[in-house]
Amino acid sequence: MSGFVDNRVTQLLGIEVPVIQGGMIYNSGAKLAAAVANAGGLGLVGAGSMRPDLFRDQIRKARTLTERPFGVNIPLLYPHSADCVEIALAEGVRIFFTSAGSPRRVAGPLKEADCVLVHVVASPVLARKCEDAGCDAVVCEGFEAGGHNGRDEITTMVLVPECVAAVEIPVIAAGGIATGQQMAAALALGAESVQIGSRFAVSAESSGHDKFKQAVVDAAAGDTRLVLKAQVPVRLLRNAFRDRIMDMERLGATAEELAAELGQGRARAGMLDGDLAEGELEIGQVAGLIDDIPPVAAIMTRLLDDYRTTVARLAGTQ
Repeated sequence: MSGFVDNRVTQLLGIEVPVIQGGMIYNSGAKLAAAVANAGGLGLVGAGSMRPDLFRDQIRKARTLTERPFGVNIPLLYPHSADCVEIALAEGVRIFFTSAGSPRRVAGPLKEADCVLVHVVASPVLARKCEDAGCDAVVCEGFEAGGHNGRDEITTMVLVPECVAAVEIPVIAAGGIATGQQMAAALALGAESVQIGSRFAVSAESSGHDKFKQAVVDAAAGDTRLVLKAQVPVRLLRNAFRDRIMDMERLGATAEELAAELGQGRARAGMLDGDLAEGELEIGQVAGLIDDIPPVAAIMTRLLDDYRTTVARLAGTQ
């Protein structure tokens, strides 16, 4: 069905095509994870915006929607991350993607349970640390990515080959990938899979609010910016809140003043509740390439068809 030759990532994860769905907060529930899995990729239930009980429910729901492998994404900076790891293990999950912290915190129990552990990094130095910590692969996420981002501002085109040269474990490319052409470029750089966030966030199965999805569809090139670099860098779509933050940063606002303006609950307000003026609208630079809200199956078909067409064109067979 896929036309892809197995590589280390497809074998590691038990998937048909080397496409992984990002664990995006307020977008990555059971429906999205199962839809990606059913289309031959790896879906992830994202714990970042879920309390432990909801996280458990979403894992169980995903099992009713697909018989194929899926995993979880757990950002390690949250106080309930350890509870989410325990819940996922108890629910029989064996594929863990982690981020925002050291994978050493969870590597012991996960490897004892014979789980796959993949960590998200933004530099080759961090990729080597993940390999040393026992990770099975790394997601190397470039500066173009939506949501929380690395401080080094290394683009995907540069980061992927740097990480491929730095480690022996498989590299998964992420950041600014939404089309088959971009997927072909990432694999040409040495990645063995791609992780896609923004394109799947703007799908029928994403749990994001319809207003948020439409705002991404309406976005133009250059409508995202990386802000709050002195706190936790985050890429946001333009709106009143983001413009206000950028103005404050230009005027030299302190970290305390920026934190007070940020407050609590803005990501939920923007992406789940649809507050397009005052919420955080986390999306990648590829927003300018997204112009519809199709089901995941259609996204995957288009992605893989365009990938094959691109490879054939480069090989001179089309």
